[in-house]
Amino acid sequence: MIDHQAMGLVVVLAGVLFVLYTYVGYPLILWLFGLFRKRPVTAGSEPGKWPSVSISVPAHNEEEQIEGLIRNLLDLDYPRDRIQILIVSDASTDRTDEIVRSFADEGVELLRIPVRGGKTGAENAATEHLRGEVIVNTDASIRIAPGALKPLVAAFQDPMVGLASGRDASVGPGQSHGNVGESGYVGYEMAVRDLETRVSGIVGASGSLYAIRPELHRVPLPDSLSRDFAAALLTRERGYRAVSVPGAVCLVPRTSSLGNEFRRKVRTVARGMDTLAFKRNLLNPFRFGHFSWMLFSHKVCRWALPWIAGAVFLALGLLSPRSPLAMALFLLGFLLLLLAGVGWILSDRFPIPRFLSIPAFLLAGNLAAMAAFVRFLRGDSSGIWEPTRRGSFERGGGPG
Repeated sequence: MIDHQAMGLVVVLAGVLFVLYTYVGYPLILWLFGLFRKRPVTAGSEPGKWPSVSISVPAHNEEEQIEGLIRNLLDLDYPRDRIQILIVSDASTDRTDEIVRSFADEGVELLRIPVRGGKTGAENAATEHLRGEVIVNTDASIRIAPGALKPLVAAFQDPMVGLASGRDASVGPGQSHGNVGESGYVGYEMAVRDLETRVSGIVGASGSLYAIRPELHRVPLPDSLSRDFAAALLTRERGYRAVSVPGAVCLVPRTSSLGNEFRRKVRTVARGMDTLAFKRNLLNPFRFGHFSWMLFSHKVCRWALPWIAGAVFLALGLLSPRSPLAMALFLLGFLLLLLAGVGWILSDRFPIPRFLSIPAFLLAGNLAAMAAFVRFLRGDSSGIWEPTRRGSFERGGGPG
């Protein structure tokens, strides 16, 4: 006869350990490994002659953002004659192309894609037009700190570095008060990438800002994949390291609402699942050693976490009639869900405290991972890219 209470207890204990491992245990193990296996980025001093850089920016209907981005790129602390700026218009129907052409006298180039192909499709089309010794990828809604490009490029003085990822800094868009929980999560993610860099290398690059060797960037990828994630996997597959560069800071406006963040997360996680399925050989520990463990811990465990947490919550509910402790934990979980739901509803209307904003952001992210998995199973996770409409910086502005 099945002992349902014992089974419920096993589910609860295993689930709690899984959650703790995913968000606490994995970074802690990385930190311990880093004490004995430090692999810093040996960039050394500034090179005598900076390598040429091609900055590629895919854009679709970005008339509100594109001028500010271009001025930001033109103001970067890097030899101007060593920078190529290429804006790839993915069949834009607004004034994006016109605005880009107005900067032609300053060397800014426009590549127009006549038929929508999505972000990765636009990046694939741009490949043959990029002339730099280092390729830098960023987005129209991002602003790069003036001094960020040099440390990003300097990382390639280490011959083992194939990809260098920037450090995202989440900032509030304009007067928006929604989605403030995103900042804490971004800070946590950047800290994990620093630990991964010390041990071996990151398992995914920042889509906001990363640089890559041209021979790696030119490897064709299916348009349905997430290029920033695939680029880090390809880098490791080809024997290089992908690293995080703390000095390469870029400002990333938070999405204006949790609803928008939920939809963005569904798209990015679904594409990430497609990408990992395409590069599933990287999960083989017999070929890629501890990198496979890092990839599984950082990506697969996080995607599985909402399902595990749901099983724990249901198990606590089943145990509650016979266990006061289970009842207390079940009620605590219910309270957290209630706070998260209230925070989600109120976040788009009023400034909310952290005890509401953090649970709301976590709920949105975990529900998005579940929805993304369903889309992945149904095979409809690779729709045409729709840029995330983040908050706008002031016109022509950038980080000071």
